[in-house]
Amino acid sequence: MIHPTARAALVAGAGAPVLAAAVLVWPQTWVFGLGWGVAILVLLAVDAVVLMLALRVECDVATPGALHVGERDEITLTLRARARCQVRTLIDLSGPAQGLPERSVRITPGSDLQTTMPLAPYRRGTIVLERLWLGVSGPLGLITAVRRRPLDASIVVLPNIRAVRREVLQFWARDSPFGMKQQHQRGSGTEFDALREWVPGLDPRTIDWKHSARHRKLVSKEFQTERNHHIVLALDTGHLMAEPVDGVPRLDRAVTALLLLAYVSLHAGDRVGVFAFDARAHTFAAPTGGLGTMTRLQHAMAALDYSHDETNFTLGLAELSGRLRRRSLIIVASDFIDTVTAEMMIENVTRLTRRHLVVFVALSDPDMTRLAEASPETMDDVARAVIAHDMLRERREVFLRLERLGVLCVDAPAERIGADLLNRYIAIKSREMI
Repeated sequence: MIHPTARAALVAGAGAPVLAAAVLVWPQTWVFGLGWGVAILVLLAVDAVVLMLALRVECDVATPGALHVGERDEITLTLRARARCQVRTLIDLSGPAQGLPERSVRITPGSDLQTTMPLAPYRRGTIVLERLWLGVSGPLGLITAVRRRPLDASIVVLPNIRAVRREVLQFWARDSPFGMKQQHQRGSGTEFDALREWVPGLDPRTIDWKHSARHRKLVSKEFQTERNHHIVLALDTGHLMAEPVDGVPRLDRAVTALLLLAYVSLHAGDRVGVFAFDARAHTFAAPTGGLGTMTRLQHAMAALDYSHDETNFTLGLAELSGRLRRRSLIIVASDFIDTVTAEMMIENVTRLTRRHLVVFVALSDPDMTRLAEASPETMDDVARAVIAHDMLRERREVFLRLERLGVLCVDAPAERIGADLLNRYIAIKSREMI
Protein backbone atom coordinates (compact mmCIF):
# COMPACT_ATOMS: atom_id res chain seq x y z
CA MET A 1 0.00 0.00 0.00
CA ILE A 2 1.43 3.38 -1.12
CA HIS A 3 0.32 6.64 0.50
CA PRO A 4 1.65 10.14 1.30
CA THR A 5 3.44 10.66 4.56
CA ALA A 6 2.84 13.22 7.28
CA ARG A 7 5.77 15.18 5.89
CA ALA A 8 3.97 15.52 2.54
CA ALA A 9 0.89 16.89 4.27
CA LEU A 10 3.05 19.29 6.28
CA VAL A 11 4.90 20.56 3.19
CA ALA A 12 1.68 20.97 1.21
CA GLY A 13 -0.10 22.74 4.05
CA ALA A 14 2.81 25.01 4.97
CA GLY A 15 2.35 27.32 1.94
CA ALA A 16 -1.44 27.19 1.78
CA PRO A 17 -2.16 29.99 4.36
CA VAL A 18 0.39 32.31 2.77
CA LEU A 19 -0.97 31.76 -0.76
CA ALA A 20 -4.58 32.16 0.42
CA ALA A 21 -3.77 35.50 2.08
CA ALA A 22 -1.91 36.68 -1.04
CA VAL A 23 -4.85 35.82 -3.30
CA LEU A 24 -7.22 37.76 -1.04
CA VAL A 25 -5.00 40.85 -1.23
CA TRP A 26 -3.79 40.43 -4.84
CA PRO A 27 -6.21 38.24 -6.78
CA GLN A 28 -3.84 37.99 -9.74
CA THR A 29 -1.43 35.88 -7.63
CA TRP A 30 -3.68 32.82 -7.98
CA VAL A 31 -1.18 31.62 -10.61
CA PHE A 32 1.44 31.17 -7.89
CA GLY A 33 -0.99 29.01 -5.90
CA LEU A 34 -1.49 26.83 -8.94
CA GLY A 35 2.26 26.59 -9.40
CA TRP A 36 2.71 25.63 -5.77
CA GLY A 37 0.24 22.79 -6.16
CA VAL A 38 1.97 21.60 -9.34
CA ALA A 39 5.36 21.71 -7.59
CA ILE A 40 4.02 19.57 -4.75
CA LEU A 41 2.63 17.06 -7.24
CA VAL A 42 5.98 16.93 -9.07
CA LEU A 43 7.85 16.29 -5.84
CA LEU A 44 5.40 13.55 -4.92
CA ALA A 45 5.80 12.00 -8.37
CA VAL A 46 9.59 12.07 -8.18
CA ASP A 47 9.57 10.53 -4.73
CA ALA A 48 7.07 7.90 -5.89
CA VAL A 49 9.22 6.94 -8.93
CA VAL A 50 12.31 6.52 -6.76
CA LEU A 51 10.19 4.63 -4.24
CA MET A 52 9.01 2.18 -6.92
CA LEU A 53 12.65 1.34 -7.57
CA ALA A 54 13.33 1.04 -3.85
CA LEU A 55 10.35 -1.23 -3.28
CA ARG A 56 12.53 -4.12 -4.30
CA VAL A 57 14.12 -3.99 -0.86
CA GLU A 58 15.57 -7.35 0.08
CA CYS A 59 15.66 -8.35 3.73
CA ASP A 60 17.33 -11.44 5.20
CA VAL A 61 16.32 -12.41 8.74
CA ALA A 62 18.88 -14.35 10.82
CA THR A 63 17.59 -15.85 14.07
CA PRO A 64 19.50 -17.67 16.85
CA GLY A 65 19.18 -21.45 16.79
CA ALA A 66 17.93 -21.51 20.38
CA LEU A 67 17.42 -19.12 23.27
CA HIS A 68 17.94 -19.60 26.98
CA VAL A 69 15.69 -18.29 29.73
CA GLY A 70 16.96 -15.02 31.19
CA GLU A 71 19.57 -14.53 28.46
CA ARG A 72 19.31 -11.85 25.78
CA ASP A 73 20.04 -12.53 22.14
CA GLU A 74 19.47 -10.74 18.85
CA ILE A 75 17.64 -11.08 15.56
CA THR A 76 19.76 -9.69 12.71
CA LEU A 77 18.20 -8.05 9.64
CA THR A 78 20.31 -7.54 6.51
CA LEU A 79 18.77 -4.95 4.17
CA ARG A 80 19.69 -3.96 0.59
CA ALA A 81 17.94 -1.77 -2.02
CA ARG A 82 18.45 -0.40 -5.56
CA ALA A 83 17.80 3.23 -4.60
CA ARG A 84 18.42 5.46 -1.62
CA CYS A 85 15.50 5.15 0.80
CA GLN A 86 14.41 5.13 4.41
CA VAL A 87 13.20 1.77 5.74
CA ARG A 88 11.28 1.03 8.94
CA THR A 89 11.19 -2.61 10.07
CA LEU A 90 8.94 -4.39 12.55
CA ILE A 91 8.47 -8.10 13.31
CA ASP A 92 5.30 -9.60 14.76
CA LEU A 93 5.94 -12.47 17.15
CA SER A 94 4.08 -14.70 19.56
CA GLY A 95 5.44 -16.67 22.46
CA PRO A 96 7.29 -16.09 25.75
CA ALA A 97 9.12 -12.87 24.81
CA GLN A 98 8.53 -9.13 24.83
CA GLY A 99 7.54 -7.43 21.57
CA LEU A 100 10.38 -6.38 19.29
CA PRO A 101 11.14 -2.67 18.86
CA GLU A 102 10.75 -0.89 15.52
CA ARG A 103 13.94 -0.05 13.63
CA SER A 104 14.41 2.81 11.16
CA VAL A 105 17.50 2.86 8.90
CA ARG A 106 18.64 4.69 5.76
CA ILE A 107 19.89 2.49 2.95
CA THR A 108 22.30 3.52 0.18
CA PRO A 109 22.32 1.50 -3.06
CA GLY A 110 25.09 -1.04 -3.61
CA SER A 111 25.71 -1.86 0.05
CA ASP A 112 24.19 -4.14 2.69
CA LEU A 113 23.02 -2.66 5.95
CA GLN A 114 22.57 -4.71 9.11
CA THR A 115 20.36 -3.87 12.05
CA THR A 116 19.54 -5.91 15.13
CA MET A 117 16.51 -6.39 17.35
CA PRO A 118 17.03 -7.55 20.97
CA LEU A 119 15.13 -10.67 22.00
CA ALA A 120 14.79 -11.57 25.69
CA PRO A 121 12.67 -14.64 26.55
CA TYR A 122 11.19 -14.71 30.03
CA ARG A 123 10.16 -18.39 30.14
CA ARG A 124 10.61 -21.67 28.29
CA GLY A 125 8.54 -22.44 25.21
CA THR A 126 8.61 -21.57 21.50
CA ILE A 127 8.80 -18.08 20.03
CA VAL A 128 7.16 -17.81 16.59
CA LEU A 129 8.18 -14.98 14.23
CA GLU A 130 4.97 -14.54 12.28
CA ARG A 131 5.55 -11.72 9.78
CA LEU A 132 7.94 -8.93 8.80
CA TRP A 133 6.66 -5.42 8.10
CA LEU A 134 8.71 -3.08 5.87
CA GLY A 135 7.79 0.61 5.64
CA VAL A 136 9.79 2.08 2.73
CA SER A 137 9.97 5.87 2.20
CA GLY A 138 11.47 7.72 -0.75
CA PRO A 139 14.55 9.95 -0.43
CA LEU A 140 12.34 13.03 0.12
CA GLY A 141 10.18 11.25 2.68
CA LEU A 142 6.94 12.32 0.97
CA ILE A 143 5.69 8.89 -0.13
CA THR A 144 5.79 5.66 1.80
CA ALA A 145 4.82 2.07 1.04
CA VAL A 146 4.13 -0.74 3.49
CA ARG A 147 4.99 -4.31 2.62
CA ARG A 148 4.20 -7.44 4.61
CA ARG A 149 6.18 -10.66 4.35
CA PRO A 150 5.40 -13.90 6.20
CA LEU A 151 8.27 -15.41 8.17
CA ASP A 152 6.88 -18.50 9.95
CA ALA A 153 10.17 -18.99 11.83
CA SER A 154 10.32 -20.47 15.32
CA ILE A 155 12.92 -20.32 18.08
CA VAL A 156 12.97 -22.80 20.95
CA VAL A 157 13.57 -21.37 24.44
CA LEU A 158 15.57 -23.84 26.52
CA PRO A 159 16.66 -23.95 30.18
CA ASN A 160 19.55 -21.63 30.85
CA ILE A 161 22.50 -23.88 29.98
CA ARG A 162 24.81 -20.93 29.42
CA ALA A 163 24.51 -19.94 33.08
CA VAL A 164 25.17 -23.57 34.05
CA ARG A 165 28.35 -23.65 32.00
CA ARG A 166 29.59 -20.37 33.45
CA GLU A 167 28.98 -21.46 37.03
CA VAL A 168 30.48 -24.90 36.40
CA LEU A 169 33.69 -23.39 35.04
CA GLN A 170 33.98 -21.23 38.14
CA PHE A 171 33.19 -24.21 40.34
CA TRP A 172 35.85 -26.45 38.76
CA ALA A 173 38.42 -23.69 39.01
CA ARG A 174 37.62 -22.71 42.58
CA ASP A 175 35.78 -25.24 44.71
CA SER A 176 35.70 -28.67 43.14
CA PRO A 177 37.03 -31.54 45.27
CA PHE A 178 36.96 -33.86 42.27
CA GLY A 179 39.67 -33.99 39.64
CA MET A 180 39.08 -34.31 35.94
CA LYS A 181 40.61 -37.80 36.18
CA GLN A 182 39.17 -40.47 38.38
CA GLN A 183 40.81 -40.38 41.78
CA HIS A 184 40.44 -42.44 44.94
CA GLN A 185 39.71 -40.49 48.09
CA ARG A 186 40.97 -42.81 50.79
CA GLY A 187 40.32 -42.60 54.47
CA SER A 188 36.86 -41.05 54.75
CA GLY A 189 34.55 -43.14 52.60
CA THR A 190 32.45 -46.21 53.19
CA GLU A 191 33.57 -48.46 50.33
CA PHE A 192 36.43 -50.86 51.18
CA ASP A 193 39.58 -50.17 49.16
CA ALA A 194 42.67 -51.83 50.71
CA LEU A 195 44.47 -53.03 53.84
CA ARG A 196 47.43 -51.25 55.33
CA GLU A 197 49.51 -51.51 58.48
CA TRP A 198 47.98 -49.62 61.34
CA VAL A 199 50.07 -46.79 62.77
CA PRO A 200 49.35 -44.44 65.68
CA GLY A 201 47.10 -41.66 64.54
CA LEU A 202 44.75 -43.83 62.51
CA ASP A 203 41.22 -44.49 63.69
CA PRO A 204 41.29 -47.63 65.92
CA ARG A 205 37.83 -48.51 64.62
CA THR A 206 39.34 -49.33 61.23
CA ILE A 207 41.51 -52.18 62.64
CA ASP A 208 40.68 -55.51 61.01
CA TRP A 209 41.25 -57.95 63.88
CA LYS A 210 40.91 -61.07 61.74
CA HIS A 211 43.65 -60.04 59.30
CA SER A 212 45.73 -58.62 62.16
CA ALA A 213 45.76 -62.07 63.80
CA ARG A 214 46.74 -63.67 60.51
CA HIS A 215 49.61 -61.23 59.88
CA ARG A 216 50.59 -61.01 63.58
CA LYS A 217 50.51 -57.21 63.45
CA LEU A 218 47.83 -54.60 63.51
CA VAL A 219 46.23 -54.12 60.08
CA SER A 220 43.60 -51.48 59.32
CA LYS A 221 41.13 -51.05 56.52
CA GLU A 222 41.22 -48.20 54.03
CA PHE A 223 38.05 -46.89 52.46
CA GLN A 224 37.28 -44.79 49.41
CA THR A 225 34.42 -42.50 48.58
CA GLU A 226 31.54 -44.07 46.71
CA ARG A 227 30.97 -42.55 43.28
CA ASN A 228 27.77 -44.16 42.02
CA HIS A 229 25.15 -42.60 44.27
CA HIS A 230 21.66 -42.15 42.87
CA ILE A 231 20.46 -38.54 42.73
CA VAL A 232 16.88 -37.66 41.79
CA LEU A 233 15.95 -34.09 40.85
CA ALA A 234 12.28 -33.73 41.89
CA LEU A 235 10.65 -30.63 40.43
CA ASP A 236 7.35 -29.17 41.54
CA THR A 237 5.70 -27.65 38.42
CA GLY A 238 2.56 -26.36 40.19
CA HIS A 239 1.16 -22.86 39.95
CA LEU A 240 3.43 -21.38 42.64
CA MET A 241 6.51 -22.29 40.61
CA ALA A 242 5.20 -20.31 37.63
CA GLU A 243 5.43 -17.06 39.61
CA PRO A 244 8.36 -14.86 38.47
CA VAL A 245 11.40 -13.94 40.54
CA ASP A 246 13.22 -10.94 39.04
CA GLY A 247 11.38 -11.50 35.76
CA VAL A 248 12.06 -15.26 35.42
CA PRO A 249 9.66 -17.98 36.66
CA ARG A 250 10.69 -19.88 39.77
CA LEU A 251 10.53 -23.11 37.80
CA ASP A 252 13.19 -21.92 35.37
CA ARG A 253 15.39 -20.68 38.22
CA ALA A 254 15.09 -24.11 39.82
CA VAL A 255 15.81 -25.89 36.52
CA THR A 256 19.05 -23.94 36.09
CA ALA A 257 20.22 -24.73 39.64
CA LEU A 258 19.36 -28.43 39.30
CA LEU A 259 21.10 -28.74 35.93
CA LEU A 260 24.20 -27.21 37.51
CA LEU A 261 24.06 -29.83 40.27
CA ALA A 262 23.48 -32.58 37.69
CA TYR A 263 26.52 -31.53 35.68
CA VAL A 264 28.80 -31.59 38.71
CA SER A 265 27.29 -34.84 40.05
CA LEU A 266 27.79 -36.66 36.75
CA HIS A 267 31.43 -35.59 36.66
CA ALA A 268 31.76 -36.85 40.24
CA GLY A 269 30.66 -40.31 39.11
CA ASP A 270 27.09 -40.26 40.41
CA ARG A 271 23.91 -41.22 38.54
CA VAL A 272 21.23 -38.57 38.05
CA GLY A 273 17.51 -38.80 37.23
CA VAL A 274 14.60 -36.37 37.07
CA PHE A 275 11.03 -36.43 38.37
CA ALA A 276 8.33 -33.74 37.87
CA PHE A 277 4.88 -33.47 39.39
CA ASP A 278 2.05 -31.03 40.10
CA ALA A 279 -1.49 -32.35 40.53
CA ARG A 280 -0.09 -35.65 39.25
CA ALA A 281 3.29 -37.11 38.36
CA HIS A 282 4.04 -36.61 34.67
CA THR A 283 7.80 -36.99 34.12
CA PHE A 284 10.25 -39.59 35.37
CA ALA A 285 13.69 -40.53 34.11
CA ALA A 286 15.55 -43.14 36.15
CA PRO A 287 19.01 -42.20 37.45
CA THR A 288 21.72 -42.93 34.89
CA GLY A 289 25.33 -41.96 34.37
CA GLY A 290 27.50 -41.34 31.37
CA LEU A 291 28.11 -38.56 28.90
CA GLY A 292 24.65 -38.64 27.34
CA THR A 293 22.79 -38.17 30.63
CA MET A 294 23.22 -34.39 30.67
CA THR A 295 21.62 -34.07 27.24
CA ARG A 296 18.70 -36.28 28.29
CA LEU A 297 18.17 -34.24 31.44
CA GLN A 298 18.23 -30.99 29.47
CA HIS A 299 15.61 -32.25 27.00
CA ALA A 300 13.44 -33.66 29.80
CA MET A 301 13.46 -30.36 31.68
CA ALA A 302 12.94 -28.31 28.52
CA ALA A 303 9.70 -30.24 27.96
CA LEU A 304 8.30 -29.32 31.41
CA ASP A 305 5.25 -27.09 31.04
CA TYR A 306 3.96 -24.43 33.39
CA SER A 307 0.93 -25.64 35.29
CA HIS A 308 -1.93 -23.75 36.94
CA ASP A 309 -2.87 -26.73 39.14
CA GLU A 310 -2.39 -27.03 42.88
CA THR A 311 0.52 -29.32 43.74
CA ASN A 312 -0.47 -32.70 45.16
CA PHE A 313 2.53 -33.67 47.31
CA THR A 314 0.86 -36.84 48.58
CA LEU A 315 0.31 -38.30 45.12
CA GLY A 316 3.53 -37.03 43.57
CA LEU A 317 6.04 -37.95 46.26
CA ALA A 318 4.34 -41.28 46.99
CA GLU A 319 4.77 -42.27 43.35
CA LEU A 320 8.41 -41.18 43.42
CA SER A 321 9.04 -43.27 46.54
CA GLY A 322 7.47 -46.29 44.88
CA ARG A 323 9.69 -45.96 41.81
CA LEU A 324 12.98 -45.90 43.74
CA ARG A 325 14.48 -49.23 44.75
CA ARG A 326 17.71 -47.87 46.23
CA ARG A 327 18.52 -45.24 48.82
CA SER A 328 18.97 -41.99 46.92
CA LEU A 329 19.65 -38.32 47.37
CA ILE A 330 16.37 -36.58 46.45
CA ILE A 331 16.47 -32.86 45.67
CA VAL A 332 12.92 -31.48 46.01
CA ALA A 333 12.57 -28.04 44.38
CA SER A 334 9.27 -26.48 45.43
CA ASP A 335 7.72 -23.52 47.22
CA PHE A 336 4.98 -22.61 49.69
CA ILE A 337 3.16 -19.53 50.92
CA ASP A 338 2.66 -20.03 54.66
CA THR A 339 2.60 -22.68 57.38
CA VAL A 340 -0.95 -23.75 56.53
CA THR A 341 -0.25 -24.49 52.87
CA ALA A 342 3.04 -26.15 53.83
CA GLU A 343 1.51 -28.83 56.08
CA MET A 344 0.96 -31.46 53.36
CA MET A 345 4.36 -30.68 51.87
CA ILE A 346 6.11 -31.16 55.23
CA GLU A 347 4.32 -34.42 55.94
CA ASN A 348 5.14 -36.02 52.59
CA VAL A 349 8.69 -34.71 52.29
CA THR A 350 9.59 -36.04 55.73
CA ARG A 351 8.04 -39.40 54.82
CA LEU A 352 10.75 -39.72 52.15
CA THR A 353 13.47 -39.38 54.82
CA ARG A 354 12.68 -42.88 56.13
CA ARG A 355 14.54 -44.40 53.17
CA HIS A 356 16.27 -41.50 51.42
CA LEU A 357 18.28 -38.39 52.07
CA VAL A 358 16.16 -35.36 51.13
CA VAL A 359 17.24 -31.80 50.32
CA PHE A 360 14.44 -29.24 50.08
CA VAL A 361 15.28 -26.30 47.78
CA ALA A 362 13.30 -23.04 47.64
CA LEU A 363 13.89 -19.58 46.22
CA SER A 364 13.59 -16.70 48.63
CA ASP A 365 11.45 -13.77 47.46
CA PRO A 366 13.53 -10.57 47.17
CA ASP A 367 10.40 -8.39 46.99
CA MET A 368 9.19 -9.75 50.33
CA THR A 369 12.57 -9.06 51.91
CA ARG A 370 12.64 -5.52 50.56
CA LEU A 371 9.15 -4.82 51.92
CA ALA A 372 10.11 -6.11 55.35
CA GLU A 373 13.35 -4.10 55.50
CA ALA A 374 12.17 -0.86 53.87
CA SER A 375 11.81 2.25 56.00
CA PRO A 376 8.06 2.96 56.28
CA GLU A 377 6.87 6.46 55.42
CA THR A 378 3.12 5.97 55.51
CA MET A 379 0.68 3.74 57.37
CA ASP A 380 0.30 1.62 54.23
CA ASP A 381 4.07 1.04 54.26
CA VAL A 382 3.85 -0.03 57.90
CA ALA A 383 1.06 -2.50 57.11
CA ARG A 384 2.98 -3.98 54.17
CA ALA A 385 6.15 -4.29 56.27
CA VAL A 386 4.27 -6.08 59.09
CA ILE A 387 2.63 -8.53 56.67
CA ALA A 388 5.95 -9.22 54.91
CA HIS A 389 7.69 -9.73 58.26
CA ASP A 390 5.02 -12.23 59.37
CA MET A 391 5.28 -14.17 56.12
CA LEU A 392 9.07 -14.35 56.39
CA ARG A 393 8.77 -15.53 60.01
CA GLU A 394 6.34 -18.29 59.02
CA ARG A 395 8.70 -19.28 56.21
CA ARG A 396 11.57 -19.65 58.66
CA GLU A 397 9.37 -21.77 60.92
CA VAL A 398 8.67 -24.17 58.06
CA PHE A 399 12.37 -24.60 57.34
CA LEU A 400 13.12 -25.16 61.03
CA ARG A 401 10.46 -27.89 61.17
CA LEU A 402 11.89 -29.58 58.09
CA GLU A 403 15.40 -29.54 59.53
CA ARG A 404 14.23 -30.99 62.84
CA LEU A 405 12.55 -33.83 60.90
CA GLY A 406 15.79 -34.71 59.08
CA VAL A 407 15.38 -32.74 55.84
CA LEU A 408 18.32 -30.66 54.63
CA CYS A 409 17.19 -27.22 53.42
CA VAL A 410 18.50 -24.69 50.92
CA ASP A 411 16.73 -21.31 50.91
CA ALA A 412 18.59 -18.70 48.86
CA PRO A 413 17.98 -15.86 46.41
CA ALA A 414 18.11 -16.53 42.68
CA GLU A 415 21.72 -15.39 42.22
CA ARG A 416 23.00 -17.79 44.93
CA ILE A 417 20.69 -20.79 44.69
CA GLY A 418 23.01 -22.79 42.40
CA ALA A 419 26.16 -22.19 44.47
CA ASP A 420 24.38 -22.92 47.78
CA LEU A 421 22.97 -26.16 46.41
CA LEU A 422 26.43 -27.23 45.21
CA ASN A 423 27.93 -26.48 48.62
CA ARG A 424 25.26 -28.63 50.24
CA TYR A 425 26.00 -31.46 47.79
CA ILE A 426 29.75 -31.28 48.52
CA ALA A 427 29.09 -31.40 52.26
CA ILE A 428 26.87 -34.47 51.79
CA LYS A 429 29.53 -36.22 49.73
CA SER A 430 32.33 -35.41 52.14
CA ARG A 431 30.34 -36.70 55.14
CA GLU A 432 29.12 -39.81 53.29
CA MET A 433 25.51 -39.09 54.24
CA ILE A 434 23.93 -40.93 51.33
